[in-house]
Amino acid sequence: MNEQARNIVVPGLTLPGEERSRELPRLGAPLVYVTGGKGGVGKSSLALNLACELGKRGRRVLLVDLDLGLGNLAVMLKQGGGPSLEDFLDGKRPIEDCRTSLGAEGAGAVDLLAGAAGSGDLARPDRARRARLFDGLRRLAPSYDLVLADGAAGIGPDVLAFAGAADSVLAVATPEPASVTDVYGILKALSAWSETAGVEVQTPGLVLNRVSGPAEATSLVARLATVTRRFLSRNPRLVGWVPESRSVREAVLAQRAFVQTAPRALAAQCVGRLAARVEALVGLGEPRLEA
Repeated sequence: MNEQARNIVVPGLTLPGEERSRELPRLGAPLVYVTGGKGGVGKSSLALNLACELGKRGRRVLLVDLDLGLGNLAVMLKQGGGPSLEDFLDGKRPIEDCRTSLGAEGAGAVDLLAGAAGSGDLARPDRARRARLFDGLRRLAPSYDLVLADGAAGIGPDVLAFAGAADSVLAVATPEPASVTDVYGILKALSAWSETAGVEVQTPGLVLNRVSGPAEATSLVARLATVTRRFLSRNPRLVGWVPESRSVREAVLAQRAFVQTAPRALAAQCVGRLAARVEALVGLGEPRLEA
């Protein structure tokens, strides 16, 4: 992404009393935002496994649960009850102390910033809170190769603001018609938000989950692209696909990442290919090595 595109203006991240259009500073590391319309499409599982796979590839990843009211990444890893972004936003801890290490392999490592579970207050949109959270992420980002954010469901202000700030957006869908419709809704909302804010937002890349194979994934994206080109003048591309898999279900029940429990399974191989494409999308070079 060029310098002009990175220094974008995001109205949703201004503080009260400031002008609505404020230049959003760079995080210091590429920001990849994962979204997916309504819940239940496997968005959080995909974000978790993508982060772990990038760690296996030698990347230092900050995995952030930006579903501030109903975060579940910590629960998916048997880490519920630990430090979370709620502690930072309530002023109880500095953001540096809210991270949980998920382990390291080689030169790579993954840290988790968990979201709150069941916080009605944090679930409500708040521009000042978004700005404070983004500033906290700016402090952490230079220590990582990539910030990977698991967004909330829907098309609320938090989703649109952080998607607008991202270097790359991944929209996750399943073959169910409602899921595909939801992804179209995300593209439509982002396009409208982009025009209103005067901000160029890249068209999200699509990740098809629980498909029978590449043919079904390609067919679904082609049908969706036909509609989006006609009505939104956007052409979404297939970035990756993940099959319906017993290894995925077993890992979810075991509260672990399937790229670790079944690294040779097709689902894990697909996430590996997705990780390589994400690296290319945000312009990551060779992984840094231990001194």
